Amino acid sequence: MVVARTDQQRIVITGVGLTAPNGNSLGAFRESLLAGRSGVSDYEIRYFGKTVAGICDFDPCKYQRRKEVRRGTRAGSVGVYCAHETIADAGLDWENLDKSRVGVYVGVTEHGNVETENEIYQIKAYDYDCQYWSHHHNPRTVANSPAGEISLNLGITGPHYTIGAACAAGNAGIVQGVQMLRLGECDVALAGGVSESIHTFGIFAGFNSQGALAHHDDPTKASRPFDRDRTGIVVAEGGCLYVLERFSDAKARGARIYGEVVGYAMNTDATDFVLPDPTRQAQCIERALAQAELNPDDIDIVSTHATATTSGDIQECDALRRIWKNQDGPTRFNNTKSFIGHAMGSAGALELAGNLPAFDDRVCHATINLDTLDPECELPGLVVNEPQELSKVDYILNNSFGMLGINSVVIVGRL
Repeated sequence: MVVARTDQQRIVITGVGLTAPNGNSLGAFRESLLAGRSGVSDYEIRYFGKTVAGICDFDPCKYQRRKEVRRGTRAGSVGVYCAHETIADAGLDWENLDKSRVGVYVGVTEHGNVETENEIYQIKAYDYDCQYWSHHHNPRTVANSPAGEISLNLGITGPHYTIGAACAAGNAGIVQGVQMLRLGECDVALAGGVSESIHTFGIFAGFNSQGALAHHDDPTKASRPFDRDRTGIVVAEGGCLYVLERFSDAKARGARIYGEVVGYAMNTDATDFVLPDPTRQAQCIERALAQAELNPDDIDIVSTHATATTSGDIQECDALRRIWKNQDGPTRFNNTKSFIGHAMGSAGALELAGNLPAFDDRVCHATINLDTLDPECELPGLVVNEPQELSKVDYILNNSFGMLGINSVVIVGRL
């Protein structure tokens, strides 16, 4: 059932802070996407060896002391950087803001693997004598660590927690922020997702054992969603956090508004650990459209989840074709992972951010590295290799799906 919302119940985006493999701000990220500039490069990690990855180059000491960086986690540093950037971008009067009314909701795919692997490696030098185990291990590896590190750094005393939602987590963090604002549990939400995944050899080894890890002589061409010759996932790190506020509050302080979260949905396949179910994905999209009171052709840009796995891309395209049946419709489809790889827990939030500027410039960024389209991945309106100017951009739909069958969709509209 759709319920008419007051300005207090309408939730808007007023700040964006991010780090991606091809940009450390929304402006730089968007510039890279429109220029077709990949952020994937050669990478080597102990035990696994040489591979490719999406690597961020932000300065962790911009908002943290070196001691804090050493004590904390890479995911925490990503989160702290993004939180400061989004607060500044939103123009919040942070010094005079009631920190007990700020909530921190951070999506993660997994957390603690990097720290545990590092510490096991370090005690190897001491014949695995556990008396040399780091006393920082427990706070580093508890599931709320990234959100907690943000709260500690910024003195936030409102609720903080992470949302474990596999690769749907970036969207899930946004959904949680929206819900908590509507419930009145906070007045400002820092919401989105973070990933430190490239720093654990286990994730590379795991995807490799599944036959799902990308490889290519040119690392910038390794991430190839929808392409007939795609070889799998490029693992990436990164983060994106939004400032979410009630429309009434944002309007009262004269804030710049990127867009309004007009609809969302989450559901579960309940069919397989890894393989997606296009029926459930399509149902998730339909629920988000219904909540937003929109028809498929009202959507101007669909940001696809496609990770460049053989089956995953096909299943998502199947789901999308069930919804968008009009071959000559106005909707355009693109993919951001082709530029940066799969940023796991931050993927949904980053991919939405990459499309948000389209409300102003009316340009849909392309899917790059798509040389030969897989016939089973054919989509009406797929934007290939070159950006496309549109007559209007009023609604963006963001897909984000994950292992164990978790699906999430967020729809943002122009104000």
